[in-house]
Amino acid sequence: MLIGEVARRSGVSPRMLRHYDRLGLVRPTGRTTGGYRVYAESDLRRILHVEMLRSLGLSLEQARDALEDPAAAPAELVAELAARTRARIAVEQELLDRLEQVRADKPQEWTDVLRTTALLRSVASADPNRRARAVLAAATSAASTGSGQPAPDALADAVLAEAETNVAGTLRWALARGGDQAVDRLAAGLGSTDPDVRRRAAEALAEIGTDRAAGALREALSHPDERVRYRAALALGRGGEAAALPVLLQMVVAGRTDVEAAEALGALAADQQQRGVILAAIADLLRDAGTPPAARSRLTQALGELPGAATERLLAELTSDPQPDVARTATYLSNR
Repeated sequence: MLIGEVARRSGVSPRMLRHYDRLGLVRPTGRTTGGYRVYAESDLRRILHVEMLRSLGLSLEQARDALEDPAAAPAELVAELAARTRARIAVEQELLDRLEQVRADKPQEWTDVLRTTALLRSVASADPNRRARAVLAAATSAASTGSGQPAPDALADAVLAEAETNVAGTLRWALARGGDQAVDRLAAGLGSTDPDVRRRAAEALAEIGTDRAAGALREALSHPDERVRYRAALALGRGGEAAALPVLLQMVVAGRTDVEAAEALGALAADQQQRGVILAAIADLLRDAGTPPAARSRLTQALGELPGAATERLLAELTSDPQPDVARTATYLSNR
């Protein structure tokens, strides 16, 4: 077969076949009297084998070594190629994520693209001070121009990953100024396999304070992660959401941020009808023989956050409680 026929059957261009010949990768079996390359079927098979190896990412030199060195370890080479491919995919995925973040910001001018890109690079910086400054500058600029928070999804991703307390607070503040823009991204963070990411998502949603954020927090009241449940309950309770009551009571009983939970119960009790529900629930727990003594003590202390005559009557009853610390606490609260 002449080079044109080989090119047609293999899909490899004549120019590349000549290059293969110069490299010694696939040499033609012979030549015509006029000097034209002549290939045999075995040459064609070798060309096809080279192309198969190249399709896996091997260089021409690696393909030659693989075909000619019987001692070559294919598993090691394939593992190396797989590692390189994963690294390349990670780089491409990072680029794609950044492009999607810029696109989500709906840029109208190239200056918008540059602004968002600069922010994305800054929040990815290893320097926490640079991250904080970039977020503050972006939020200030957005406030002065009356525009929305730039790159809200990117900022949400940043706050979900931020381990530095002060920077995380700055990011949450910036997201809260943007209203609902990042709620969906943060709500998705509640489903992360990383408990720290779930906690950060709940904290950020709690600071946003919009109806949509509250909706995400209401769903989080049944979250399997107690830190997420508790953060959601505190935020909702402080906002007067009755749905938070069962979890807040669980927090007091369990002794998990029970002081904050009691304060949230006090906020709920601003509604007189809800106050009655809270008092009845606490009274039931105090009278339940299965409630641990330490929990009864915390429940009594929580009554100090609830105003009204009904609370005073319950405290008066508790002043003679057989549990000494409960009786002492009730007496103190009754005499305030």
